[in-house]
Amino acid sequence: MTDPQGYVPGRYKIDDYGNGGFRFADMSHRGSILALPTGIRAITPSAWNEIDAATIDLALSDSGELDLFIVGTGKDLMPLASTLRAKLRDAGIGCETMATGAAVRTYNMLIDEGRQVGALLIAV
Repeated sequence: MTDPQGYVPGRYKIDDYGNGGFRFADMSHRGSILALPTGIRAITPSAWNEIDAATIDLALSDSGELDLFIVGTGKDLMPLASTLRAKLRDAGIGCETMATGAAVRTYNMLIDEGRQVGALLIAV
């Protein structure tokens, strides 16, 4: 990402993933990302079990009107903590957890459909 804070404003599909990062908006980023209708930002979790309330709060504070929030947990499907799911549910946002590859494909499909979707994607 070109921004020193690791933020690219705008809504983008994920063009590719792997090798520890993602490609989108004609650029690449190493590490995990938070993709929202307002933009894509770098996040610090590098494993599913590092996703915490602060990460979810960041998503909620910048999410706009999300219908669905997708969590890509890395190479394998892993559970999101029930407290974090509850935080999203209390905000009126549905949550789906899946392996990052499936999360990227689902996120892109929902973007194509014009849905208000966000994704937290752990790099693989």
